[in-house]
Order: sequence, then C-alpha cells, then structure tokens
Amino acid sequence: MQTCDFLIIGGGVIGLSIARELHRRRTDAHVVLIEKEPSCGAHASGRNSGVLHAGFYYTPDSLKAKFTRLGNERLTAYCEEKRIPLNKCGKLVVAKDASDLPSLDELLRRGQVNGIELQAITEADARSIEPRVKTYQRALFSPRTSTVNPLQVVEAMQRDAIHEGIDIRCDTAYRGRDGATVHTNHEAIAAGYVVNAAGLYADKIAMDYGFSEKYRILPFKGLYLYSDEPPGAIRTNIYPVPDLRNPFLGVHFTITADGKAKIGPTAIPALWRENYDGFSNFSVGELAEVAGRGLGLLTGAAFDYRRLAIEEISKYSRGKMVSLASVLAEGVKEHNYRKWGRPGIRAQLLDITKRKLEMDFVLEGDNRSMHVLNAVSPAFTCSLPFAGYVCDHIDKALG
Repeated sequence: MQTCDFLIIGGGVIGLSIARELHRRRTDAHVVLIEKEPSCGAHASGRNSGVLHAGFYYTPDSLKAKFTRLGNERLTAYCEEKRIPLNKCGKLVVAKDASDLPSLDELLRRGQVNGIELQAITEADARSIEPRVKTYQRALFSPRTSTVNPLQVVEAMQRDAIHEGIDIRCDTAYRGRDGATVHTNHEAIAAGYVVNAAGLYADKIAMDYGFSEKYRILPFKGLYLYSDEPPGAIRTNIYPVPDLRNPFLGVHFTITADGKAKIGPTAIPALWRENYDGFSNFSVGELAEVAGRGLGLLTGAAFDYRRLAIEEISKYSRGKMVSLASVLAEGVKEHNYRKWGRPGIRAQLLDITKRKLEMDFVLEGDNRSMHVLNAVSPAFTCSLPFAGYVCDHIDKALG
C-alpha cells in the first residue's frame, strides 16, 4: 500500500498547478500526482489554442473575471522566466454589422469593470493594427492578449513540479476508491486528501465521493484549420463579437507563437468523452451516456442546443470554416487552409437539473476531497491564481 498526504488526479495544467501550490504551502507534505497518459498535458491542456486571454469576456461577478487578468500576468511572467516563446500580438474583436455593436459595448464595459486594458477603436485604427481586418464602424483591441505553445508550458510545469519534489506518476489511471484508498491500474494509494482535476472524467470521479450530483460533463470537439500563408500574413488574433449567452467564442483567427494563422475552433458535440479521431478511445457505455444526453437536450434545454449542434457539425467542412473566417478578414481563400490541427475536447459542465451549460468555474468538496468540475477556457490562462483559489478551499476544509 502506497501512502501520501495529497493525491492529485489529472496531470493537466490545473492538476500540475494545484500540486505545486499545495507543495509550496506545505513543504513537508508528500504530494503525488497521477496521470493516466504517458505524459502530462495529453488532453485539453496540451491541445488548446494557446491563447493567454486578457479577461474582458466575463461578467464582473464571475471567477473567470477574477482570475483571468491576474492569470495572464502570472503566466506571461512564467513564460518569460522559462524562456518559452510568447507572441504578444494582441487581439481585435470586430463587429460584422450594426447588430453586434451593443454586445461590443458590453464587452468594453466588462473590460473596464474587470480592470482590463482594452481600447475602443475606429475601423481605420483596426486596419492600422491589421490591414486585412474587416469590421463595422468600430472594434476593440486587447494589447494584453498573447499566444504560446501550450504543451511547452505544461512540460515546463511538469519539470518544475518534479524538481520541487512532487511525485508524478504517469501511465497511472484512477480505477475507483475504497474509503481513503484510491485504486489505480498499478497500485492502491492511501491518500490523506484527494484533489480531482481529471477534466473529461472529473464528474465520474466526483460522483464516487458523493459530489457532482446535478452535474455531468458534456464534451465538445474543437478543431482548428491551419493556414499555409507565411508567418505574419495576419498580424493579430481576430475574433467576432461572441454570443454572450453561451461559453463559446465563435470561429476566429488565432496567431500561433511562431506567427502562423489558424481558424477555429469548432464546438462540435462529441459522441464520447475522448472522441478525437475516428473510433479512437471508443466506449459503448460513453456513447450511450453522452450521445443520449445530447439527444435529450434537443428539446427543452435552457439554450438552443439543436441550433448549436447543427451549426457546429457543419464546420467539419473546410469551406464552411473558411467562409466564417472570411467575414473577419480580407483575402481568406480555401486553398490556403488545408491542414486540420490536433483535435481537442472541451470538458464542458452541464447542469442536468436546469439543462444549461455552466459558464463559470465550478468546485465542490469537503474535508476529504476537492473536485474541479468545470475548468474550461480560460482555465489555461487562469491556472496559477485558480490553483491558489482551490488550495484556499482545501485549507478551509481541513481547518
């Protein structure tokens, strides 16, 4: 029987950040992190857009608003300290027509309340930042938005965690619990306290501990389409005004750390939790559960799931993706967009009692365990201060 003071389940950016923060606060504690894959960051953390968001999308009373600005500052500093390349190219948010202007104003208001550096600019100003951009009358510019290779960040955090004395065990999957004992595919671990940061399986593990009663993960597949234009062909991230009623930001241009453009992402309903490519990681049980839940949302959901599903599935077409992106910039041609990137799966939390998607981070726990149930975008940006928030709750739970 293995023993530890704290057991972290999940080696993404959230699990690693929590493990490091716990160890910082309790230097004598034995902290173990288990990750079912051969290396950390194999799922959402290593497959996300790599955008360090500024924090103006989120309502001022939300945890996302609280942590994004600080997270941007701290993760930027971390990348600079570790010499991880950052592309500080900023972000334009553009309007397609007059109907977008009220939401553009709302984003500006949120940015001001959240203390975010955000500039209201004219159409001419926008073109001086990015000559190819299209916008109606005006736009917003976020100079604090940047991009990074997310896997490089996860790898640096994993190296730091090991150096700090955290016991990271890859190829080690959670299989269940018996009291304070966690069973894995290798050994049983008697844990003083368990932190569940398992992403796509966070709800399943939480239910083993009596939590996540009204929540279930609803996975959405994110795909980006890469441009073969040279680096710098588009200078800055370009986003549309989003539908503020749901947590997705719409198809946009992301400029990678090395200056290349990509368009996306999709938010296609996945049929099982790790529905990346073809029938990889296929599970009949998950198909019945996840697809069945999606079908149940076609009627009576608190958001228009039917419209969302139809719109997103159509984005499997390169032509459709390019058409959506062409609203944002001039000279967007399908022949320049041929290569799909690695799919990512968003572990989006669904409140099954209200039949609505959770917009903010969700945490549940007690004096035995803590469960990170909803840590979707901008969780990568927020990871360092969010880990502090989780550890504050653990400190309170443990008295």
